[in-house]
Amino acid sequence: MAIGTLIIFGASGDLSRRLLLPGLGQLVDSDRGARFKLIGVGQDKLSDPAWRSRVADSFKAGGSTGSRTRKLAAETTYVQADVTDPAELQRILKMSEGTPAIYFALPPQVTMASCDALSKIDLPRGIVFGLEKPFGTDLKSAQRLNRRLVKIIPESQLHRVDHFLGKSTVLNILGVRFANRFLEPVWNAENIEKVEIIFDEMLGLEGRAGYYDRAGALVDMIQSHLLLVMALVAMEPPSSLDADDLRGSMAQVLRATRVFGSDPKKFSRRARYTAGRVGRRQLPDYLKEPGVDPRNRTETLAEVVLGIENWRWAGVPFVIRSGKALGAANKEIVVTFKDVPHLPKGFKGSPGPATLRIALSPDEISLDLNINGQGNPFTIDRVVLSTQFAPGDLAPYGEVLDGLLNSDPTLSVRADEIEECWRIVAPVLAAWKENQVPLESYPAGSQGPAKWKRLSLVAR
Repeated sequence: MAIGTLIIFGASGDLSRRLLLPGLGQLVDSDRGARFKLIGVGQDKLSDPAWRSRVADSFKAGGSTGSRTRKLAAETTYVQADVTDPAELQRILKMSEGTPAIYFALPPQVTMASCDALSKIDLPRGIVFGLEKPFGTDLKSAQRLNRRLVKIIPESQLHRVDHFLGKSTVLNILGVRFANRFLEPVWNAENIEKVEIIFDEMLGLEGRAGYYDRAGALVDMIQSHLLLVMALVAMEPPSSLDADDLRGSMAQVLRATRVFGSDPKKFSRRARYTAGRVGRRQLPDYLKEPGVDPRNRTETLAEVVLGIENWRWAGVPFVIRSGKALGAANKEIVVTFKDVPHLPKGFKGSPGPATLRIALSPDEISLDLNINGQGNPFTIDRVVLSTQFAPGDLAPYGEVLDGLLNSDPTLSVRADEIEECWRIVAPVLAAWKENQVPLESYPAGSQGPAKWKRLSLVAR
């Protein structure tokens, strides 16, 4: 069922301006764009002309200047309202045409208060909710949230948005795995030594203390985005790419995932940046960033080693890492294959095991091959085959909004996936809370604590 009206709660906020509206503009301008009414709702006092100007500016910032986006920007309306008031919500929904979708571009607490208010009124048939992460603050709160939501509308009408699943490179994992016969037969513990999923950034806190200082790198990136990427890398082949099959395969592999060796003290580590220079920028010590509370002991770099307890992946370490204020951006999936069991005598050189690298930014893929070297044909040398992925026609938010507006939940996160992701990191969070794992430090602009060695956690 296509959506007739998109209602954005928190329309005057930063998320809407920077990400949501630019993605929406790209979608509207694309071949996949559909006609719908746009209503912005917020607490700020805005006239319709002022709101329309904001929408047009955000569309333009996303590169959307076509006739369809100009028309949508010219016709959109804005409502100043309290979205936690049932009477106000009823007034807004009466303005909608056709089946409405509500996108909650709001802080989690306000979103839940708004959902409580929506539960007290009659909702239009087929209404869709789009909710931003975080989905709870731990496993118990995520379970409570999910139970509350399904009392309001069915699970099939809930879109829990993780924009990482809209990244074209992340979706390309599916094509790489399942459209190449030479890869899938060796995609298992018999042939793969380890898998790393890394998302290291040069950006610092960037004014996000209100959320990030309570979350940290583990919850902000690993618990949500990167565990879902891992699920795509490790899942069993689905019979189709429809919502039930794809999300079912992802949930199945998440259910099998545990901290490696069930030992979060040994197989996790954390650190926080101090003052330093990243590129041309001088960053302050994290503890001196505006809004930071030292009592939170927030990490800005986190690494955890996971194991997937099933036939395909038994014994293979999955190293998941994310950090901020690092000297170089490194955003990639690295699959390291086991070395050959035997190299005939007479060959010289040992480049080591081959790796497959899927870069999450920029969109590239490369595969190492060991071949006869130049000159002496009995010397083994390393070559790299590489190519770029074709870019998607939409940014991540355009992709997830396409699913929302067409009532297609394929790229939304199902309730059981959310709960499994919280279950996986729960032992790590508990160990860190009890200070069983030291909170180390690293200068901004470095590659992390000096004594950290890549994969030193994995003692096989």
